[in-house]
Amino acid sequence: MAYFYCDFRDEDKQSHRDILLSMLFQLSFQSDLCFDALFDLYEEHDNGAQQPGDDALIQCLKLVLSLPSQGPFYLIVDALDECPNNSGMPSSRERILDLVKDLVDLRLPNLHICVTSRPEIDIIDALEPLTSLRVSLHDQTGQRKDIIRYISSVVYSDTKMRRWREEDKRLVIETLSERADGM
Repeated sequence: MAYFYCDFRDEDKQSHRDILLSMLFQLSFQSDLCFDALFDLYEEHDNGAQQPGDDALIQCLKLVLSLPSQGPFYLIVDALDECPNNSGMPSSRERILDLVKDLVDLRLPNLHICVTSRPEIDIIDALEPLTSLRVSLHDQTGQRKDIIRYISSVVYSDTKMRRWREEDKRLVIETLSERADGM
């Protein structure tokens, strides 16, 4: 299993290259065959003196995922919507979506991919044709209740907010819950 969290606050957690490097690194720790594939890539690039290009990293990941006698692979990309979709051609988000599509197109029976995101149009459009299972928690009652509980706990436990009038506390909880948009 390899997990990657896309973080809008950290540029090193927003690109397809970062995902490739992270996943290859994580998988290499879990299997000697995966480690060997990554080590071969290292040797091919002058024992680390040269950085492999994106295509070489993609090919290495595809090789790792295609290795015989490996158990199932689970790749998780969390919070894809936190990757920018506004600069560059293609944007960081588009390149990650293309990577996911390329991996799905391998049709490897032992490969399972999970991508989490807020329901943004470009992500839905790219992933919907690829999915065999889609789960949306965005508008679920339980999700809304959890958000309200969390906001309430902060409002009622914060020493400064505890002194507020009860109607102000309720207004903050209602307003933030409505504007949370499932987050």
